[in-house]
Amino acid sequence: MCGLVGLFHPLDPALPDGTALRRMSDLLRHRGPDGEGHHAEAHLGLGHRRLAIVDLAGGQQPMATGDGSVVIAFNGEIYNHAALRQTLEGLGHVFRTRSDTEAILLGWKAWGLAVLDRLDGMFAFALWDRARGELLLARDRLGEKPLHYARLQGGGWAFASELQPLLALPGLTRGINAAAVEDFLALGYVPDPHSIHAGIQRLPPAHALLLQRGRPEPAALYRYWQPPTRAAAAPADAPAELARRLDDAVRARLMADVPLGAFLSGGLDSGAVTALAARARPGIDSFTMGFEGPEDESAIAAAVAARCGTRHHAQAAGTDYLAAARHQAALFGEPFGDHSSVPTLAVCSLARRHVTVALSGDGGDEVFGGYRRYRFHNLSEGVRRLLPAGVRRQVIGRLAAAYPVLAGAPRWLRARNTLTELSLDSALGYYRTVCKLHDARRRALLSPGLRGALEGHDPSARFVALMAECDPEDALLQAQYADLHTYLPGDILTKLDRTSMAVSLEVRPPLLAHDLVEWGMKLPAHLKLRGGTGKQVLRQAMAPLLPDAVLHGPKRGFAQGIAQQFRARAETVRARLGSEAMLDSGLFDAAALTRLVDEHASGAADHAQPIWQLLVMEGFLRGAAQPAETEMAQA
Repeated sequence: MCGLVGLFHPLDPALPDGTALRRMSDLLRHRGPDGEGHHAEAHLGLGHRRLAIVDLAGGQQPMATGDGSVVIAFNGEIYNHAALRQTLEGLGHVFRTRSDTEAILLGWKAWGLAVLDRLDGMFAFALWDRARGELLLARDRLGEKPLHYARLQGGGWAFASELQPLLALPGLTRGINAAAVEDFLALGYVPDPHSIHAGIQRLPPAHALLLQRGRPEPAALYRYWQPPTRAAAAPADAPAELARRLDDAVRARLMADVPLGAFLSGGLDSGAVTALAARARPGIDSFTMGFEGPEDESAIAAAVAARCGTRHHAQAAGTDYLAAARHQAALFGEPFGDHSSVPTLAVCSLARRHVTVALSGDGGDEVFGGYRRYRFHNLSEGVRRLLPAGVRRQVIGRLAAAYPVLAGAPRWLRARNTLTELSLDSALGYYRTVCKLHDARRRALLSPGLRGALEGHDPSARFVALMAECDPEDALLQAQYADLHTYLPGDILTKLDRTSMAVSLEVRPPLLAHDLVEWGMKLPAHLKLRGGTGKQVLRQAMAPLLPDAVLHGPKRGFAQGIAQQFRARAETVRARLGSEAMLDSGLFDAAALTRLVDEHASGAADHAQPIWQLLVMEGFLRGAAQPAETEMAQA
């Protein structure tokens, strides 16, 4: 696992600014404390920070082919590099290292762009072919590894694993992306391909960007892979096949020349990964965080660890979320609204004291239908199909508008959201279940200037477009497909990458092996969601290895409640949201922010999630030193 940076000017043959390149790579020291390398030639400069995992002696980067014609800076792991090596050696290519990086280099020489189809792993890389005059920027299929890029003033390009190195460049176009602000408030993250910064884009998962010498505009931006959009026939014995496939994925991700462990939250996904890893490598380390209250999963995690025979490490965590909000922007380079990133950083810090690589259970909910919202969406879609659209929109919509909010009532009495979602078409109904701050409340928080800059931007539009790509008769697959393009890369994998790399830890999620994702997404809905419970096939596959409390228990993860903390410290929250940074930004309506805090503090409503997001935004704006950085770019 590593960090990469680069500068490229398609028209100017001068060597890039070496000082700027080193400053960029220095800002990624946390991603690669084991080594630093640079490469410069006409048009191009590459920088690399290395966290040594495989071939500790021979894997230094940037790495070039023997003749020096192709050079790469690579972040990630290629799990099938040994098989690629065998194939390439059969074609006459000669390897000089044991590194998986060299398999990409020689694969490019052999197959060109088709090398992307052959890579099994998590990756982001920049590859320069001098003879072709081509610079390829590529990102893995699910978005496990990040890659950001920017067009600089003067016609050059810059790219980096994180946002901070690009923000350090003087030629970057400054300003805040107005649409990204609204997306962040709606979803809790800024979805690809945008960032909060108007001048910086994210390369989407499963995409490659091709830049060429002598050509100022990109030669191509294309998607080389996408998840299935239709289910297939059920396998003969799906649980047995899943057990075999997941075991293969876990074993592939045990590839390391350094100590390796596993996260263990007490839930099904991390339990499955840990059990399989412990079977393949007895005595492996496992890690969990403990919390006060009903969300604590440390006892059941310890029981799973004892059953699997891991060396278990547990740590109690007490978190000050008001303090943590101020640090999110430094960690992510922009506002990030998933508060579970705070305990995730804590468990990564715990793991890093013992290992350099950790396996995680991330991805199981998306691939095998584990989220509660999938169950709700599936049920809602069944009701929608029984009612004409006009009835839903007119009758149910009016009932929803008339129904009292009842924010503090038991869940079964809070029908307003349910009625509202039923009144909407399928994709808009699903968007409403994932939306953190619904349209009317969100727009009320925005300043008139920001509302004007949005020019009709609608965060729900991407969900409508994505779900339209899927089988219209498979509501569950539509929701999973949307999440694989939005929530998974934008929230889950961003959180995992930044929190782990902040402490120089590599994390690998076996449930996101792309062939396993393809297989799982194509399963018929009843194998994933049945009787109101998700991940049915995974529960059956893991029954021989895990206790009933894990197989049939509630969803668990490294998270902690924040609502009461914000009520108890309402004055501090109110002061933060009314701070100079917030008001001078020109983004928000001060009175609406105050009302939000007052409603939460009184118990009239639970606004913990939007308050957390706004506190994170305040921390971001507080760190924006230059006034120009808060100028709004049009949506």
